Amino acid sequence: CEAACTLNVNDGAVGIKSIEHAIIDRAWENGWVKAQPAPIRTGKKVAVVGSGPAGMAAAQQLARVGHDVTLFEKNDRVGGLLRYGIPDFKMEKTHIDRRVEQLKAEGVTIRTSVLVGEMPKGSKVTNWAKETISPARLQADFDAVLLTGGSEQSRDLPVPGRDLDGIYFAMEFLPQQNKVNAGDKLKNQLSASGKHVIVIGGGDTGSDCVGTSNRHGAASVTQFEVMPQPPVEENRPLTWPYWPMKLRTSSSHDEGCVREFAISTKEFIGEKGKLTGLKTVHIALKDGKMVEIPGTEKTYKADLVLLAMGFVSPVATVLDAFGVDKDNRGNARASTDFTGGYATNVAKVFAAGDMRRGQSLVVWAIREGRQAARSIDEFLMGFSDLPR
Repeated sequence: CEAACTLNVNDGAVGIKSIEHAIIDRAWENGWVKAQPAPIRTGKKVAVVGSGPAGMAAAQQLARVGHDVTLFEKNDRVGGLLRYGIPDFKMEKTHIDRRVEQLKAEGVTIRTSVLVGEMPKGSKVTNWAKETISPARLQADFDAVLLTGGSEQSRDLPVPGRDLDGIYFAMEFLPQQNKVNAGDKLKNQLSASGKHVIVIGGGDTGSDCVGTSNRHGAASVTQFEVMPQPPVEENRPLTWPYWPMKLRTSSSHDEGCVREFAISTKEFIGEKGKLTGLKTVHIALKDGKMVEIPGTEKTYKADLVLLAMGFVSPVATVLDAFGVDKDNRGNARASTDFTGGYATNVAKVFAAGDMRRGQSLVVWAIREGRQAARSIDEFLMGFSDLPR
């Protein structure tokens, strides 16, 4: 909301982010953030599948009104993409750890390295599970189940040469570095050290790949964005109060990166099955369509390509295993209605966060998790005092 601040029309916006940071940091430093265990237990059991921001938010609300909550996570640590996705230089994991301790103190049971459902064969989604539980088991053992997994199915780039060795999704690359930073050892970690890296995708995930590649000691880092370069300064009167379109430069870019805009990858090229480069062409918007600009073809050297073009949907096999209906984007179909919201077509099964709305922001995930908790509480008890 800083970008929509009224002062931003002709002055600097109020520093909302820094103010909120200062408030919560002081609260933690002074011990004002305390566990709030429920004084009375309801005897109702709820399974929350996925320990990202939506899952943690929902689990906390449900535990505070007395339900017995078990939080399931397929990887070995709680946090979802906050833990294994956002680089440590961008968000320290102590922020997650202290919330996890609060959840435990409030009675939430946490089970990590447990996959609920199944992964499709050949899936590139990070999965460090050591145990599998069937949806039928959860539905039999719990009074309600909330699905809050992330939108982890990455958008692919199916051009010639895609099968060459050296092309990976960003979410194959980034989680490994998070795991190493946490003190674990990985065999055959994907590394950008000494390599010419090209990151395809100009968003936050692409920026994270740039920063991580620089820390690995990449020989060079280039970032591609299919859209034209935005203006350095936004037209404030025109865009306010909407999110302004302007060039955004992260600290990762400042550390070293060549940025190419309005560029499309035509083909990956290689030798003996290994990536050596890629062919590109510049594009322009004409009559509502992206068209190639003749004479702008170019070949880039590349040893490592990271695909960071966003995410298309949750893992379909997980939803299919529960029998949950999907919308036309592959997300769990569930409304946000005041009554009966977040409930799927399957009895006792609810969905929230990226699992329901698709790729989105952390704040949306937290909001949906809290709202879903209220719907589940009302479903179990016939009423709810939880805030909407």
